[in-house]
Amino acid sequence: METTFYSLATKSKFNKGLNHFFAVNDTVEEVQSGKNIADIIVRELDEGNISSDQILPIVGAVIKDKFEYSYDSFNIPKSVTDFNKITDETTKWTAIDILLVYYNPNGDIILINPKNPSHWEKASELYRDQLMVIYSKYIKAEDKDSKIAKEAIKAIEEMIAGKDVFINQEFIDQTVTPKKIVKQEKPSSPASPGSGKKRFTPKYSVLVTNELFHNGNVEAWKKIIESYTTTYPDLEVTIYYDNELINDINSLFKWGKVKSQSLIYFQVSGEDIKGVSKLQKYLFEGASVRFEQFLKLGVGKVLKLF
Repeated sequence: METTFYSLATKSKFNKGLNHFFAVNDTVEEVQSGKNIADIIVRELDEGNISSDQILPIVGAVIKDKFEYSYDSFNIPKSVTDFNKITDETTKWTAIDILLVYYNPNGDIILINPKNPSHWEKASELYRDQLMVIYSKYIKAEDKDSKIAKEAIKAIEEMIAGKDVFINQEFIDQTVTPKKIVKQEKPSSPASPGSGKKRFTPKYSVLVTNELFHNGNVEAWKKIIESYTTTYPDLEVTIYYDNELINDINSLFKWGKVKSQSLIYFQVSGEDIKGVSKLQKYLFEGASVRFEQFLKLGVGKVLKLF
């Protein structure tokens, strides 16, 4: 039996589905008027009109199926923090519409209009080996084989990889004046608990002062981070070493792998971020010869450090 519509059998789910259909329809109209879908969806997210689980369904329905944008997915070859060159170059591409879908290390989906500096600011950093999907469409005229759109995608990928690229002059519609998007300045205020807006700290360094960062240091760090996330369950600690995201501390910090004077980095994400300076202090202790102080508690017990 066909079960496609079973999810709409209740009033709440029907209304939720209806609101989503309205959002898709409104997005189609705005894209047809010349707006970039990333600008549209980010605005709607910020205003609370749609939720994050609607991002990919809207992109799929509008950009992929309705307007048939060309696309390609790739893993970012190296971490990127400077986006000025990409913004300055793509702003000139008045004949090309582009959408970047970036999957960051925390599992968030971030939409980027590469011509919009504020979107790069939200992304903060493109991390090596993370997935990105690039959508592109040649809007000046018909592009039956999508050749020009695919060239634009390749150029974006090469710029992200830090390469100098040849820019096809067909990316530029000489009859259209490039519009540089100016970031809207808002009064800075920390996100309040429950606002739904995740914040990210900068990446803080921790110097390894033990002769080697061995199994004892690893266990100390696990205990410290467990204590932190138990006290602040809505916060997440991410570890980086040698510009790589470390999903499992044990997989990298093996005997002799990380030596004295190496730098390990951590980042905290969440809504209401607290206790970062204390976390950095304890992680520094855990990376030193004093790591044993964090291992004295019994098995299965959580340190009370925060």
